[in-house]
Amino acid sequence: MVGNSDWIQRVPVRSAEDIRPAAEALKAIFAEKLPGWRVVPTANIASKAPMIDVDGEVLVLDVYGFTEEQEKQWEESRIALHSPLHRACRYESEPFWVNSDGYRTGQPNPYLDGIDLSNFEKRARCQASLVFPLHLPFGQIGAVFTGPWGTDKTDLSEEFAAHSDELSIYAHRFIAGYAKVMRKRQWLPTDCQLTKREVECLRWAAIGKTDKEISLILSRSHATVRFHIQNAGEKLDAVNRSQTIFKAGQLGYLGLAA
Repeated sequence: MVGNSDWIQRVPVRSAEDIRPAAEALKAIFAEKLPGWRVVPTANIASKAPMIDVDGEVLVLDVYGFTEEQEKQWEESRIALHSPLHRACRYESEPFWVNSDGYRTGQPNPYLDGIDLSNFEKRARCQASLVFPLHLPFGQIGAVFTGPWGTDKTDLSEEFAAHSDELSIYAHRFIAGYAKVMRKRQWLPTDCQLTKREVECLRWAAIGKTDKEISLILSRSHATVRFHIQNAGEKLDAVNRSQTIFKAGQLGYLGLAA
Protein backbone atom coordinates (compact mmCIF):
# COMPACT_ATOMS: atom_id res chain seq x y z
CA MET A 1 0.00 0.00 0.00
CA VAL A 2 1.34 3.41 -0.97
CA GLY A 3 1.50 6.01 1.81
CA ASN A 4 -0.41 9.28 1.79
CA SER A 5 2.70 11.38 1.17
CA ASP A 6 3.49 9.32 -1.94
CA TRP A 7 -0.05 9.73 -3.29
CA ILE A 8 0.13 13.50 -2.81
CA GLN A 9 3.20 13.59 -5.04
CA ARG A 10 1.69 11.42 -7.77
CA VAL A 11 -1.74 13.03 -8.23
CA PRO A 12 -0.90 16.67 -9.14
CA VAL A 13 -0.79 17.62 -12.83
CA ARG A 14 1.97 20.08 -13.70
CA SER A 15 2.26 19.38 -17.42
CA ALA A 16 0.30 17.54 -20.10
CA GLU A 17 2.67 14.59 -19.72
CA ASP A 18 1.57 14.25 -16.08
CA ILE A 19 -2.11 13.78 -16.92
CA ARG A 20 -2.17 10.05 -17.57
CA PRO A 21 0.04 8.94 -14.64
CA ALA A 22 -1.87 11.30 -12.34
CA ALA A 23 -5.19 9.85 -13.56
CA GLU A 24 -3.89 6.33 -12.91
CA ALA A 25 -2.75 7.37 -9.43
CA LEU A 26 -6.18 8.84 -8.68
CA LYS A 27 -7.82 5.62 -9.83
CA ALA A 28 -5.53 3.58 -7.57
CA ILE A 29 -6.27 5.78 -4.57
CA PHE A 30 -10.02 5.46 -5.01
CA ALA A 31 -9.70 1.70 -5.61
CA GLU A 32 -7.80 1.33 -2.34
CA LYS A 33 -10.34 3.30 -0.32
CA LEU A 34 -13.50 2.27 -2.20
CA PRO A 35 -12.78 -1.08 -3.87
CA GLY A 36 -15.04 -1.94 -6.77
CA TRP A 37 -16.47 1.57 -7.16
CA ARG A 38 -16.49 3.32 -10.52
CA VAL A 39 -14.75 6.70 -10.82
CA VAL A 40 -15.67 9.47 -13.27
CA PRO A 41 -13.60 12.67 -13.16
CA THR A 42 -14.63 15.75 -15.14
CA ALA A 43 -12.80 19.06 -15.31
CA ASN A 44 -15.83 21.07 -16.41
CA ILE A 45 -19.41 19.99 -15.79
CA ALA A 46 -20.61 22.59 -18.32
CA SER A 47 -18.71 20.91 -21.16
CA LYS A 48 -19.30 17.55 -22.77
CA ALA A 49 -15.67 17.39 -23.94
CA PRO A 50 -14.02 14.42 -22.17
CA MET A 51 -10.81 14.67 -20.20
CA ILE A 52 -7.87 13.50 -22.30
CA ASP A 53 -4.17 12.76 -21.87
CA VAL A 54 -1.26 14.29 -23.78
CA ASP A 55 -1.91 11.94 -26.72
CA GLY A 56 -5.61 12.79 -26.90
CA GLU A 57 -6.76 9.48 -25.38
CA VAL A 58 -10.01 9.72 -23.41
CA LEU A 59 -9.31 9.01 -19.73
CA VAL A 60 -12.64 7.40 -18.85
CA LEU A 61 -12.00 4.84 -21.61
CA ASP A 62 -8.28 4.18 -21.25
CA VAL A 63 -7.89 4.63 -17.49
CA TYR A 64 -11.25 4.37 -15.76
CA GLY A 65 -12.65 1.37 -17.61
CA PHE A 66 -15.69 2.75 -19.38
CA THR A 67 -16.85 1.33 -22.70
CA GLU A 68 -17.30 3.68 -25.65
CA GLU A 69 -21.08 3.43 -25.29
CA GLN A 70 -20.91 4.30 -21.58
CA GLU A 71 -18.58 7.21 -22.32
CA LYS A 72 -20.92 8.63 -24.95
CA GLN A 73 -23.88 8.35 -22.59
CA TRP A 74 -22.01 10.08 -19.77
CA GLU A 75 -20.83 12.93 -21.99
CA GLU A 76 -24.32 13.74 -23.29
CA SER A 77 -25.06 17.43 -22.83
CA ARG A 78 -28.36 16.69 -21.13
CA ILE A 79 -26.50 14.89 -18.33
CA ALA A 80 -24.65 18.08 -17.39
CA LEU A 81 -27.86 20.09 -17.57
CA HIS A 82 -30.33 17.74 -15.89
CA SER A 83 -28.46 15.19 -13.78
CA PRO A 84 -29.11 15.72 -10.05
CA LEU A 85 -25.40 15.01 -9.49
CA HIS A 86 -24.20 17.81 -11.75
CA ARG A 87 -26.88 20.25 -10.63
CA ALA A 88 -25.89 19.83 -6.99
CA CYS A 89 -22.28 20.66 -7.86
CA ARG A 90 -23.44 24.16 -8.82
CA TYR A 91 -24.74 24.73 -5.28
CA GLU A 92 -22.26 22.81 -3.13
CA SER A 93 -18.46 23.00 -2.91
CA GLU A 94 -17.87 20.26 -0.32
CA PRO A 95 -18.18 16.47 -0.78
CA PHE A 96 -21.67 15.01 -0.60
CA TRP A 97 -23.44 11.76 -1.29
CA VAL A 98 -26.86 11.33 -2.79
CA ASN A 99 -29.50 8.75 -3.62
CA SER A 100 -33.17 8.99 -4.47
CA ASP A 101 -33.98 9.92 -0.86
CA GLY A 102 -31.86 13.08 -0.78
CA TYR A 103 -28.47 14.73 -0.43
CA ARG A 104 -26.18 14.28 2.56
CA THR A 105 -23.50 16.87 3.27
CA GLY A 106 -21.11 17.73 6.06
CA GLN A 107 -23.11 20.89 6.75
CA PRO A 108 -26.74 21.60 5.83
CA ASN A 109 -27.29 23.21 2.43
CA PRO A 110 -30.90 24.33 1.87
CA TYR A 111 -30.24 24.88 -1.85
CA LEU A 112 -29.93 21.13 -2.32
CA ASP A 113 -33.37 20.55 -0.80
CA GLY A 114 -35.03 22.13 -3.84
CA ILE A 115 -33.39 19.89 -6.45
CA ASP A 116 -35.75 17.44 -8.11
CA LEU A 117 -34.75 13.82 -7.40
CA SER A 118 -37.60 12.14 -9.23
CA ASN A 119 -36.62 9.30 -11.57
CA PHE A 120 -33.22 9.52 -9.90
CA GLU A 121 -31.59 6.35 -11.21
CA LYS A 122 -32.26 7.15 -14.86
CA ARG A 123 -31.25 10.80 -14.62
CA ALA A 124 -28.15 10.22 -12.46
CA ARG A 125 -27.12 6.99 -14.25
CA CYS A 126 -26.64 5.32 -10.86
CA GLN A 127 -28.52 4.40 -7.69
CA ALA A 128 -26.23 6.39 -5.40
CA SER A 129 -23.09 8.45 -5.76
CA LEU A 130 -20.39 10.06 -3.66
CA VAL A 131 -19.47 13.37 -5.30
CA PHE A 132 -16.47 15.68 -4.95
CA PRO A 133 -17.34 19.08 -6.52
CA LEU A 134 -14.44 21.40 -7.28
CA HIS A 135 -15.09 25.12 -7.73
CA LEU A 136 -12.20 26.42 -9.79
CA PRO A 137 -11.11 29.92 -10.91
CA PHE A 138 -13.18 31.78 -13.53
CA GLY A 139 -16.45 30.09 -12.58
CA GLN A 140 -15.40 26.63 -13.79
CA ILE A 141 -16.78 23.67 -11.85
CA GLY A 142 -15.17 20.25 -11.99
CA ALA A 143 -16.06 17.11 -10.09
CA VAL A 144 -15.15 13.53 -9.37
CA PHE A 145 -18.13 11.18 -9.24
CA THR A 146 -17.82 7.74 -7.67
CA GLY A 147 -20.14 5.04 -6.49
CA PRO A 148 -20.94 1.32 -6.45
CA TRP A 149 -22.66 1.57 -9.84
CA GLY A 150 -24.27 -1.59 -11.11
CA THR A 151 -25.18 -2.73 -7.59
CA ASP A 152 -28.18 -2.27 -5.31
CA LYS A 153 -26.20 -0.42 -2.64
CA THR A 154 -27.77 2.97 -1.94
CA ASP A 155 -26.49 3.87 1.54
CA LEU A 156 -23.05 5.48 1.26
CA SER A 157 -22.98 7.06 4.72
CA GLU A 158 -20.19 4.84 6.05
CA GLU A 159 -17.89 5.47 3.09
CA PHE A 160 -18.68 9.19 3.16
CA ALA A 161 -17.74 9.49 6.82
CA ALA A 162 -14.57 7.44 6.45
CA HIS A 163 -13.08 8.77 3.22
CA SER A 164 -14.69 11.95 1.87
CA ASP A 165 -12.28 14.44 3.45
CA GLU A 166 -9.14 12.63 2.33
CA LEU A 167 -10.35 11.79 -1.17
CA SER A 168 -11.47 15.38 -1.69
CA ILE A 169 -7.82 16.49 -1.43
CA TYR A 170 -6.68 14.10 -4.14
CA ALA A 171 -9.64 14.94 -6.38
CA HIS A 172 -8.89 18.66 -6.10
CA ARG A 173 -5.18 18.24 -6.83
CA PHE A 174 -5.89 16.25 -9.97
CA ILE A 175 -8.77 18.30 -11.43
CA ALA A 176 -7.26 21.72 -10.59
CA GLY A 177 -3.95 20.77 -12.16
CA TYR A 178 -5.63 19.39 -15.26
CA ALA A 179 -7.70 22.55 -15.70
CA LYS A 180 -4.60 24.78 -15.54
CA VAL A 181 -2.62 22.67 -17.99
CA MET A 182 -5.47 22.35 -20.50
CA ARG A 183 -6.63 25.98 -20.39
CA LYS A 184 -5.77 27.18 -23.90
CA ARG A 185 -6.89 30.81 -23.99
CA GLN A 186 -6.68 33.72 -21.58
CA TRP A 187 -10.18 35.16 -21.57
CA LEU A 188 -9.72 37.56 -18.68
CA PRO A 189 -7.21 40.36 -18.13
CA THR A 190 -4.37 39.73 -15.71
CA ASP A 191 -4.38 41.44 -12.30
CA CYS A 192 -7.66 43.29 -12.84
CA GLN A 193 -8.56 45.40 -9.82
CA LEU A 194 -11.97 47.04 -9.55
CA THR A 195 -12.78 49.84 -7.15
CA LYS A 196 -15.38 49.67 -4.39
CA ARG A 197 -17.77 51.90 -6.37
CA GLU A 198 -17.34 49.89 -9.56
CA VAL A 199 -18.16 46.68 -7.69
CA GLU A 200 -21.19 48.26 -6.00
CA CYS A 201 -22.59 49.43 -9.33
CA LEU A 202 -21.97 46.06 -11.00
CA ARG A 203 -23.60 44.12 -8.18
CA TRP A 204 -26.79 46.12 -8.57
CA ALA A 205 -26.59 45.86 -12.36
CA ALA A 206 -26.16 42.08 -12.05
CA ILE A 207 -29.58 41.77 -10.39
CA GLY A 208 -31.25 43.82 -13.10
CA LYS A 209 -31.15 47.39 -11.83
CA THR A 210 -30.87 50.17 -14.40
CA ASP A 211 -28.32 52.98 -14.15
CA LYS A 212 -31.07 55.31 -12.96
CA GLU A 213 -32.19 52.90 -10.27
CA ILE A 214 -28.58 52.35 -9.14
CA SER A 215 -28.04 56.09 -8.94
CA LEU A 216 -31.01 56.38 -6.56
CA ILE A 217 -29.86 53.42 -4.44
CA LEU A 218 -26.28 54.72 -4.09
CA SER A 219 -27.23 58.44 -3.99
CA ARG A 220 -24.98 59.14 -6.95
CA SER A 221 -25.71 60.82 -10.27
CA HIS A 222 -26.77 58.85 -13.30
CA ALA A 223 -23.56 59.91 -15.05
CA THR A 224 -21.41 58.74 -12.15
CA VAL A 225 -22.95 55.26 -12.19
CA ARG A 226 -22.48 55.02 -15.93
CA PHE A 227 -18.85 56.12 -15.54
CA HIS A 228 -18.12 53.41 -12.94
CA ILE A 229 -19.67 50.64 -15.05
CA GLN A 230 -17.90 51.79 -18.22
CA ASN A 231 -14.61 52.07 -16.36
CA ALA A 232 -15.02 48.54 -15.01
CA GLY A 233 -15.72 47.35 -18.55
CA GLU A 234 -12.48 48.86 -19.79
CA LYS A 235 -10.51 47.18 -17.02
CA LEU A 236 -12.17 43.85 -17.80
CA ASP A 237 -11.67 44.26 -21.55
CA ALA A 238 -15.42 43.82 -22.04
CA VAL A 239 -17.32 44.83 -25.18
CA ASN A 240 -20.61 45.72 -23.46
CA ARG A 241 -22.46 45.90 -20.15
CA SER A 242 -23.46 42.22 -20.18
CA GLN A 243 -19.91 41.02 -20.71
CA THR A 244 -18.66 43.39 -18.02
CA ILE A 245 -21.02 41.78 -15.50
CA PHE A 246 -20.14 38.29 -16.73
CA LYS A 247 -16.39 38.81 -16.44
CA ALA A 248 -16.70 40.47 -13.03
CA GLY A 249 -18.69 37.46 -11.89
CA GLN A 250 -16.04 35.06 -13.18
CA LEU A 251 -13.45 36.87 -11.09
CA GLY A 252 -15.59 36.63 -7.97
CA TYR A 253 -16.44 40.30 -7.58
CA LEU A 254 -20.19 39.69 -7.59
CA GLY A 255 -20.50 36.89 -5.08
CA LEU A 256 -23.86 36.22 -3.47
CA ALA A 257 -24.58 38.75 -0.75
CA ALA A 258 -24.76 37.47 2.81
